[in-house]
Parts: sequence; structure tokens; C-alpha cells
Amino acid sequence: LLVQGITGRDGHFHAVKMKEYGTNVVGGTSPGKGGSTVDGLPVFNTMYEAVEKTQANASILFVPASYAADAIMEAADAGIRIIVCIAEGIPTLDVIKAHQFAEQKGAMLIGPNCPGLISPGKSMVGILPGQVFLEGNVGVISRSGTLTYEIVYHLTANGMGQSTAIGIGGDPVVGLHFRQLLEMFQNDPETEAIVLIGEIGGNAEEQAAEYIRNNVTKPVVAFIAGQSAPPGKQMGHAGAIISGSSGSAKEKIESLEAAGIRVAQEPSDIPKLLKR
Repeated sequence: LLVQGITGRDGHFHAVKMKEYGTNVVGGTSPGKGGSTVDGLPVFNTMYEAVEKTQANASILFVPASYAADAIMEAADAGIRIIVCIAEGIPTLDVIKAHQFAEQKGAMLIGPNCPGLISPGKSMVGILPGQVFLEGNVGVISRSGTLTYEIVYHLTANGMGQSTAIGIGGDPVVGLHFRQLLEMFQNDPETEAIVLIGEIGGNAEEQAAEYIRNNVTKPVVAFIAGQSAPPGKQMGHAGAIISGSSGSAKEKIESLEAAGIRVAQEPSDIPKLLKR
């Protein structure tokens, strides 16, 4: 893993945290500061140099929103295959451009406006609180960072460890989404059940329900945030807005239940539904 923006406050802090968790952090970038080190990790001026010297295949961005799209494209162009973007507030058209470029280069973008991902006991790439996660066989996909932590806390408290938990981000346009990740979890021998955490806005959960109905044989339970949100009001994330009747929690829950997916009324209900 390379940390783009490693000499900044957040990049430095989380580089150390990820390294302590066991992630193979091999360095980072900060233009103009190449040749220095951060906590023993080498700093490079460009991603091209960093990839050439370290053979890294993943990166995480701790750069301001105004530079994030360029940083994503630089990482993809340098040969990085998994790019995690934490920053929020990136203009939507910038995300579209960067996402398309990353796909053309064969890279997977996670985020923006996301907490990253973790395979408990193995590796963490993000800003997740590692202490609430437990190694196990439940895959978690979430549009909300803090809801991920809360639901994982309940899973762990009930002895239900996680294979991998991934926050996809709450912006209107993000990289990997429910459908691609559901396919990955369906094909993952270490995952035996899946938790899907959605929220109001867009139609990703409805598309996920259709995909699950036709392609997923593993048990899936879900939770949808924003059940009392009024129409036309943005609730927290940029993508969490109901337009007319489209994107409402009621619509999403009905789609999921019609596909045979149990939907929890409260985050704490997730372990009970999984046990059933």
C-alpha cells in the first residue's frame, strides 16, 4: 500500500495506524518531499516513482478534494489496481472523469467520501476503528461509515466476525458499488453471509435487490437508513436525497423484501436476523 499525501496530518496519522494493524504499507507520496521518510516509510515525489521502487498495487488518498481526481488518475496511470479515496466534497464531474479513467486503466476505485475497507486480522486500508472488527465470515457492504462501525460492533458483540467490510461512500457517484461487491462476496469462499447497509437516495439498493434475487445464494440481511427523512431534504451524505417518491427508504425496503431479503428496523437487529 502507498499513502498519497503521507506527509500531511491525516495521511501521517492513518499511515501509522494502518501499518500497526498489519497492512503492508511500503511508502507514500508528497510532491516536493521525495527522499524524506515518515515513520520509517520512504516518501516519493510521484506515484510513478513510488510504484517503480516499491511494486505497490494499492493506494489510499489523503489529499484535499480539489486535488483528489488528479491523484486518483495518477495512481491508476502508474499501475495501482485498488485506489481508496477518503476525501469528500469532490465535484461530481471530477469523480466521473477520474472513475472512468481508473476503469480504463484496469483499476478499482473505492469511494470517494468513504472510510475504506478492512479484512479483520489481515489488512486495513482506511480510517476504520480496527478494534471493533472481528475475523469471521460475514461480508459487510455499506454506504455509511459510522453505520458500518455500529453494525459491525453489534455483529462482533454477538460473536459474528467479518470476512471483509467495505464502505463504498455516500456521494452520488462512487467507484465500486453494491452490485460489483455482491458478486465478489458471492464468489468469496471466506464469506458465508452478507450484510448490506443502504440509505435513502438513488436506486442502488433496488438494483442490488434485483441482483441478489437472480445471482446471490448466500443469506443477505439489510438495513436502510433515513426511514423518517422528509422528501426533498438531503440527509448527511450528498447522495442521500429523496426526489419525489424515488429513492425513499420505503421503496428500497419493499424492493429488498420482495427479493426475499430480511430488512432490519434497527441496526441492533442485524445479528438476530442473521441467526435466523
